[in-house]
Amino acid sequence: MKKFEEIKFNIGELKGISAKNVEEHLKLYAGYVKNANLIIDNIGELMADPDKNMFVLGELGRRWSFEFNGIRNHEYYFQSLEGGAKALPDGSQLKAAIEKQAPAFDLWLKSFKILAMTRGVGWAVLGYDKKTGQFMHIWVDEQHLGQLNGVEWILGLDMWEHAYVYDYPTSEKKKYIEAYFENLNWEVIEENFIKAQ
Repeated sequence: MKKFEEIKFNIGELKGISAKNVEEHLKLYAGYVKNANLIIDNIGELMADPDKNMFVLGELGRRWSFEFNGIRNHEYYFQSLEGGAKALPDGSQLKAAIEKQAPAFDLWLKSFKILAMTRGVGWAVLGYDKKTGQFMHIWVDEQHLGQLNGVEWILGLDMWEHAYVYDYPTSEKKKYIEAYFENLNWEVIEENFIKAQ
């Protein structure tokens, strides 16, 4: 299996999210890349005697989804913060599609922020189901529990405490959510939607 490479993201100064928090968060992302590659190496070695190593191989297979999604989820997250804050482009296909499903874009955004306030660690995700042509709000526990099969990620907001702990206590995570959207590059989200259709 091909190894994964750590992406180097170009994230400038953010409002309400410190350079320290971003730096520590990127280290966590690098850890997912490292651990996924270690699993690849270990599975390759253990397959020399699969019957003897059946239990360990099974457990590594289970761990794989956590590490892999840790990579992909964070890539969506950090890419959405690259290039500085940018509004939705004029004539946004994403906005028009959301407004076909929700009464108004602002009301949709408010409901997404409510999802992000879910208690527990995980991800608030705006997904798009190509088969039905509709958006879905998804809460993903940890990195990998609750993903919806075939639903493409458009926007992923990391709601683990590590995403904001250097800037806000857990009782103030709503401030982190607002800071994330202040810094969001909506052009990246628009492009995610165009690719997902």
